[in-house]
Amino acid sequence: MTGSSDTQRPPGRVIGVDLGGTKILTGVVDDAGSVHDTVEHPTPVGSQNDLLDALERVVSESLRPGIDAVGFGIPARIDQKTGLALGAVNIPLHNVPFVAEMERRLGVRVAVANDASAAALGEFRFGAGRGSTDMVMLTLGTGVGGGVVIAGRLYPGWSELGHMVIVEDGEPCQGTCSGHGHVEAYCSGLAAERLARAALGPSATAHDLVEQRHPALEEIGRHLGVAIAGLVNIFGPDIVVVGGGFGIGAGELLLEPARRVLATEALRPGGSIPVVRAELGERAGLVGAGLLALEALGSA
Repeated sequence: MTGSSDTQRPPGRVIGVDLGGTKILTGVVDDAGSVHDTVEHPTPVGSQNDLLDALERVVSESLRPGIDAVGFGIPARIDQKTGLALGAVNIPLHNVPFVAEMERRLGVRVAVANDASAAALGEFRFGAGRGSTDMVMLTLGTGVGGGVVIAGRLYPGWSELGHMVIVEDGEPCQGTCSGHGHVEAYCSGLAAERLARAALGPSATAHDLVEQRHPALEEIGRHLGVAIAGLVNIFGPDIVVVGGGFGIGAGELLLEPARRVLATEALRPGGSIPVVRAELGERAGLVGAGLLALEALGSA
C-alpha cells in the first residue's frame, strides 16, 4: 500500500475510487477538482466477493465525518437506471447490483460509471475539455475505453467505445471479447506491443516504438482516426480528447495521422474538430469518480 496525506481538507469532500485491473486508487476529491489523501491498493481478482470486500475495506479506511458520498469508476458495463454492473473483462464483476451493494456496505450515497467515462468527466470539467459543451474521449491503455459528454452531462450508456468495429472481419479482440475488428484490437497498448514485436523483434515493446518514432505508429494513428471520425459523425463534439497511458505516451505520433484521417472521413465541419492529448493523466479517473459522487449529492 502507498499513500500521501494532505491535512488541509476543503469543504465539499467526497471519495473517488478508480478501480483498475491491477490497482485500486482512492482519494478525497473536492468540488474544485483537487485530490487529497490518495491511497493505492492492489486489486484482488480471485473472486467477486474478494473484490467487493476489498473495495469496502479500502473506502472505509478513508471515510471521515462530513464525507457523505463515494463515486466509483470501474472497468465494467453499467446500467445507470439500476446501478447494476453488468459485466467486465479484467475484473470479476458480473450482474452485481453495485450501487445498492456498496451503499449497504458503506452507509453513504454511491455513484458509479465505467472507468473511462469517469475519466472523460474529469477531463471535461478540469482537464483538456474544460470550456467545451460536448466532448468525446478515448483512453488508449492496455485496452481502449472512452466516454461521451453531451450538453455538459455524461452520456449514461455503456460507452464501450473501444469495441466499435472499424475493420470488418478484422483482428480478434482481447480478453473475453469474442468480436473482431474492434478499436481495441488496433489502437490499444497491447496492439502496439504486437506491432513492436513484429517490427523490432520478440523483446520489443510499445515504448520502443514511441522512443524510435517508428512508422508502425502511423498505422495505429490511422485506425484511431477512423474511430474518431465515426464518433464525430455521430456526436458532433466540440473536442476529442485522447488519454490513457499509451495514448498520452505516444501523443502526436498518433494524433497527427488520426487528424489527417478525420479531415477526410468526418462530415463537414467535423474534420476540423480539435483532437488533443488529455491533461490530467492518472488523476482523470479519480477526479471523475469524485464528480460522480458530488453529482449524487447535488453539489457538482
